[in-house]
Amino acid sequence: MGKVSVAEIKELMKSTGVGMMDCKKALEANDGDMDKAIEFLREKGLATQAKKSGRAAAEGIVTAVVNGNVGVLLEVNTETDFAANTDDIKNFVSAVANTIIEKNPADVEALKAETISGGTSTVGEVLTELAGMKIRENIVIRRFVRMEGVLASYIHNGGSIGVMVKMDTELPADKVAVIGKDVAMQSAALNAPYLKRDDVPAEVIEKEKEIITAQMSEDPKMASKPEKAKEKILEGKINKYYENNCLLEQPFVKDDKVSVKGYVDSSAKELGGAIVVTDVIRYERGEGVEKKEDNLADEVAKMIK
Repeated sequence: MGKVSVAEIKELMKSTGVGMMDCKKALEANDGDMDKAIEFLREKGLATQAKKSGRAAAEGIVTAVVNGNVGVLLEVNTETDFAANTDDIKNFVSAVANTIIEKNPADVEALKAETISGGTSTVGEVLTELAGMKIRENIVIRRFVRMEGVLASYIHNGGSIGVMVKMDTELPADKVAVIGKDVAMQSAALNAPYLKRDDVPAEVIEKEKEIITAQMSEDPKMASKPEKAKEKILEGKINKYYENNCLLEQPFVKDDKVSVKGYVDSSAKELGGAIVVTDVIRYERGEGVEKKEDNLADEVAKMIK
């Protein structure tokens, strides 16, 4: 049983939502191995599922723009929400999105070298001037994705979350736009890590089975149940995992009597065709960007002495 650091305990707390002392014990019992500590907590029923490592910690804007059959999802970060809410930043983000649609740059560095949409300077030059002369704080074009096809998008809360949905359909784009937006809103609200069950890696399901089996073995109510019954329970829990973690299998937020796929299929049928959701990209502003956490390290250090 090895000694663990404050940083490791903080990381496990953020990943699982479990209390400080339980995280400390889990890490000590597993020699500091983070993955094994998460499994340990789940097997004990303390962590239902590891949270995603990304945590919204930077300011800025996520925007989504669809122009015909081309769309872009873009995140631009600022140091403060005050800067993000200025017209200068909003206009810059809009122009950058249009530049991506028009020029199709390979990455952020290539984007900075392009002439900005509606202007004569490059995106990089406008960015430097905006950061140094007007806003006077760091501005970062963090990431973007450009998509082509039948697209729909949704922006939540003025740019805190953006989602782009791509659909395979023969139906007119304007007729399926509402359906695609509903799927995008579902993704924004519940953030499923996978689109469909085929996307879940086999090793993830095997690990899930191991954890569920361990949970069942510690439940006294399971001891007297026959193996066939346990297998059925395991199967039910795996199906529940798919339902919780696959966007198309989640209960539809506007009508939880049907799944998202059920909603899409029935809506397409009403329009006289079929729709297959082929891709969903979701950006949450600042996810994965580390930001100062006031005194958490000091609090942890005091409590584990």
